[in-house]
Amino acid sequence: MFSQKLYIYFLALAYLVRIPRATSAACEPIRIPMCKSMPWNMTKMPNHLHHSTQANAVLAIEQFEGLLGTGCSQDLLFFLCAMYAPICTIDFQHDPIKPCKSVCERAKCGCEPVMKRYNHTWPESLACEDLPVYDRGVCISPEAIVKAEGPDRCKCKTVRLGLKTYLKNNYNYVIRARVKEIRNTRNHDLSALVEVKDILKSSLVNIPRDVVPLHYNSGCLCPELVANEEYIIMGYENEERSRLLLIEGSIAQKWKDKMGRKVKRWDQVLRETSRGNSGRSNSRRSKH
Repeated sequence: MFSQKLYIYFLALAYLVRIPRATSAACEPIRIPMCKSMPWNMTKMPNHLHHSTQANAVLAIEQFEGLLGTGCSQDLLFFLCAMYAPICTIDFQHDPIKPCKSVCERAKCGCEPVMKRYNHTWPESLACEDLPVYDRGVCISPEAIVKAEGPDRCKCKTVRLGLKTYLKNNYNYVIRARVKEIRNTRNHDLSALVEVKDILKSSLVNIPRDVVPLHYNSGCLCPELVANEEYIIMGYENEERSRLLLIEGSIAQKWKDKMGRKVKRWDQVLRETSRGNSGRSNSRRSKH
């Protein structure tokens, strides 16, 4: 069962929005393997995607296993489980709680660029537009649970920077920048304002030599940045929203001149590898 503090949190929400308490429980234990790690263990069908049973929901959510394996967003599993196996309590039986719009946007922002590499887009059934905003409605987000259960969720993974990592992650942008400040909006959207000193690599989003925001796709400050420090930053982009992103796999390390020289050599290797792969692909097509 989820923690007593989290339960009290939802009771408070129920009081604020005057949701009547049900006379009998209709919740059922979560039997979706991917969602058994969530901080709640009771759900209710049909879910937000109109699956009438958990067996149907399992078949649908399993299609995201590959995307989860990329680590594109720390919020993706939480968001999916909040949609496919929504939390159920005595106080929220009639209308199971939806995930917050900001949680959906962070998951989409981090993962849609990965999906596009394989010619897929974010599913319309998981559209963020109709989900409630944290400060204007009842919704569930990792931040609410972090406040109730402590800060342990935000443990940043160490990404070792080397040629192998650079080639594997194929970053959209690499910049040298000084951090001005870290911002956290009312919707729990984290961003870092940085002053761009040099652009070592860029892709489809224009990067001015000016102060620009880098958007995190989770409620955690990963990779960690400290104000007034200068870093080499490697990340991804959301072309549709012209945003520079800091998502799972992004790197921020204290700036050193030799690192800048290394990146230029690595990027040359990456381009040569891409040209070689393209040439072999064209050769194979010409033989058929």
